[in-house]
Amino acid sequence: MKINSFKLERYFAKYEFSVKYLLSSSDCDGLEVKELLKLADDETKKMWNELKLGYTESLGLPLLRQEIAKLYQEITSDNILVVAPEEGIFITMNSILNKGDHVICVYPGYQSLYEIAESLGCEVTKWELDEENGWSLDLSFLEKNIKKNTKLIVINLPHNPTGTLISKDDFQRIINLAKENNIYLFSDEMYFLLEFSSSDRLPSASGIYEKAISLFGMSKTFGMAGVRIGWIVTKDRALHQKLVEFRDYTTICSSAPSEILALIALRAKDTIIQNHLKRINRNLKILDGFFDKYKNLFNWVRPKAGTIGFPKLNLETSSFDFCENLVKETGILLLPSTVYDYDNKHFRLGFGRENMPEALQEFESYVQKKLT
Repeated sequence: MKINSFKLERYFAKYEFSVKYLLSSSDCDGLEVKELLKLADDETKKMWNELKLGYTESLGLPLLRQEIAKLYQEITSDNILVVAPEEGIFITMNSILNKGDHVICVYPGYQSLYEIAESLGCEVTKWELDEENGWSLDLSFLEKNIKKNTKLIVINLPHNPTGTLISKDDFQRIINLAKENNIYLFSDEMYFLLEFSSSDRLPSASGIYEKAISLFGMSKTFGMAGVRIGWIVTKDRALHQKLVEFRDYTTICSSAPSEILALIALRAKDTIIQNHLKRINRNLKILDGFFDKYKNLFNWVRPKAGTIGFPKLNLETSSFDFCENLVKETGILLLPSTVYDYDNKHFRLGFGRENMPEALQEFESYVQKKLT
């Protein structure tokens, strides 16, 4: 298998741990272990203190899978496979797709959601979001582009990098089209539970469609990217078994400490998520004021969920050059849209970190000096 370089990850690798400000981070502030352990109940405290660093169960810690199942409707622990989040995408694509299959994927998006399919010899149709209509999805495009060999539809809601959501009616239409055509549906739900209004929250695809596969994990919503714990959920028993067997060739099993830390966090999810949402909402209000002040320079479509947005530059310069100049002159990292194989006029901006107001203040100083 030959696959192209992951542009986003390579760009981050160049700067992420050397710059002063990460103004493009897609996760919430990382939780401190000592603070997380304060949230542990008696059972998980005992598990942590008595932990032995041996192999873990290949499906995932049973108590962890039971806790994960509580996030969903009509899902049991038997429908869940604990994986690293990126691993979940990789093994699902490899378990479902064959050379010559057709895939329809929401675009722009995280590169592995379409790149793995292309590397397997699949034909990929990119289903582009409409910025002029609030980063909406045209459902007629999906309907028109389904072919006899369409094997998989890939969606990502809440969306990376725009933070958009669609209506529950449109979401159900996607489910119905997949059902009517007997197509698998891969639903990247990594920002689930970070909707700014709970009324906008979409149901998990895996709970309402037998051939759906949902991906979620601890990285974004819980601020625990470092534990590398995520999961795949599907009610398709044959596919679940394929995923389990393919996983034997990747990580085999999860990290024992990480599984217990994830279990602690899931049992304290309300406290953790509310703290993150409080910070996100504070930061969004600040960003609203910034983009209103500089609307001649940037086009801002306000996200509906998650920790990132995708502003557009109203300048002659490319977003790549803009981001490169910014990071070199100020130590502020933004992510140019080129890493999404998209255009050269957008950039990803993150607002899940505590120091975002400070970073934005430095960014505004640069804007005033260079662009006004």
